[in-house]
Amino acid sequence: MKPSTTLIYDGSFNGFLTAVFVAFDEKLNVADIQKNSECQNGLFSETETIFTNVEKAKRVWNGVRNKSHNAIANVYFAFLSETEGVELMLYTYIQKLMAAKSGKQLDYSDGIVLHISQLARKVGREKHRMEAFVRFQLTKDDIYFANIEPDFDVLPLISKHFRDRYADQQWLIYDVKRKYGIFYNLDHVEMVSLNLKDIHYNKTVKGDAFKTEEYDYQTLWNDYFKSTSIKSRINPKLHTQHVPKRYWKYLSEKKEAV
Repeated sequence: MKPSTTLIYDGSFNGFLTAVFVAFDEKLNVADIQKNSECQNGLFSETETIFTNVEKAKRVWNGVRNKSHNAIANVYFAFLSETEGVELMLYTYIQKLMAAKSGKQLDYSDGIVLHISQLARKVGREKHRMEAFVRFQLTKDDIYFANIEPDFDVLPLISKHFRDRYADQQWLIYDVKRKYGIFYNLDHVEMVSLNLKDIHYNKTVKGDAFKTEEYDYQTLWNDYFKSTSIKSRINPKLHTQHVPKRYWKYLSEKKEAV
């Protein structure tokens, strides 16, 4: 029997898919899949560092998608939940999917399959909440800016909604918890970092029926962004950390099961 191996990847979705490719290709006995920023060596497993390879990641993506469109959306949505240990659960889920005659034949009485589906559904609900309750403020360089603090990493999922809705305006939605944003420049959407030492919050807060909470310092918020230049603070070099934009068209078409 092969010794168990813990795979260490860079934390990106492409990195995770590359780890899955390596696990299948080398027929590894996978003990765990961990981000390099959070790795903890197991007592009885070897470790292997995975270097992100987009082509290998794409092969896994296409393999899962060809098996089931719903499954590939579940995999990506569940990954964005950032749940502890989700990588190993997703690897097991993909194993079960590839072993099934059809993706529709996945057994939802199976704990892993059910849990991944539930995680994906939670992320889908958070996606819709952000689409409904994001509030923009206009900066002095005519960029509509909003910062949010969602429960899950949903920025890549809400891109299409805001691009379609505000196609004639520049806008930037920034996740202050994860320290990156999505910026629409009237041509395309790109992932960016934002160099702001002080960010005033205008976040949505969950309540009954997802009501929003308005804060008393709305005037302060308006005054702050009238004097802030967003363009000069944008750093667009984040593409390797998240799923490439060419994949977003598949994700934005996911219909959430209720």
